[in-house]
Amino acid sequence: MLKTSVGAATALLLGLGVVSGAGVAVAQTPVVAVTSIVDHPALNAVHEGAKEALARAGFNDGKEIKVVFENAQGQPATAVQIARKFVGEAPAVIIAISTPSAQAAAASTKTIPIVFSAVTDPVGAQLVASAEKPGANVTGVSDRSPIDDQVALIRELTPGVKTIGVLFNPGEPNSVTSVKELKQAAEKVGLAVVEAPATKTAEVQGAARALVGKADAAFVPTDNTVVSALEAVAGALTAAKIPLYAADTDSVARGALASVGFNYRQVGTQTGELAVRILKGEKPADLPVVFAQGTDLFLNKGVAEKIGVVLPEAALKRAVTVVD
Repeated sequence: MLKTSVGAATALLLGLGVVSGAGVAVAQTPVVAVTSIVDHPALNAVHEGAKEALARAGFNDGKEIKVVFENAQGQPATAVQIARKFVGEAPAVIIAISTPSAQAAAASTKTIPIVFSAVTDPVGAQLVASAEKPGANVTGVSDRSPIDDQVALIRELTPGVKTIGVLFNPGEPNSVTSVKELKQAAEKVGLAVVEAPATKTAEVQGAARALVGKADAAFVPTDNTVVSALEAVAGALTAAKIPLYAADTDSVARGALASVGFNYRQVGTQTGELAVRILKGEKPADLPVVFAQGTDLFLNKGVAEKIGVVLPEAALKRAVTVVD
């Protein structure tokens, strides 16, 4: 009877990775698996911010934890493959940056804790039951854009605008939500919205060119497909002297005229802090979704000069960053 009990206990410890096959206790470094849908500055900043928060809490990569990272290069099917690979490796927590990556991870496991980040509408994306009570193995940080502030900025910098063109991938749930909110915010102040859909990166520049003659200004939400090709969008619209606004503040340095939004490294910090709480024993189901805060203003003077927009002095004074 004693042999059976010891054998059963050893088998249990083996499954937890606490002992080796020889019955000798070994220390197993917890793995934090990070998956992102595409390579661009905002999402990269989330990754770095999360690692910084983990390190500040005493979870240093290569010491207390091992951080592994995979990028889907803009391909949702690849995001699914990455998620399944990570689940097979049984990490302590998965950090999923962007809605497609978070959905892929959530569909692949109902037990491994998942912390999403840079997800506009986690309830609409069916990642959590509610923001207050996620209810399962998923929680995270939403970067729901302050759309009313974006519309106010468009009217402040370019008061003659009557129609806003919005570039987005209708296959991205976060973008669909943002477009809906943009239409509601624009309608309240008497502006019209025209859609310019692009289902893949190769279609983005064409969608931007299609706005010429239809829109007085353009807006890009936190859309992974469009943001990954932002330089092409900015080039096409700047040539047509159409001001480009972006939900992602990092897009200003890449050619957008202006943005009011979050510091994505701070979004990453908030993400990492949730991961720390999970590593210390809390459950995602008990951790409410965190909504990113911030209305940092970014302006691009160089773009303004090229398209003939005179930036108001008040806006220049309150801007956190002004790109020349």
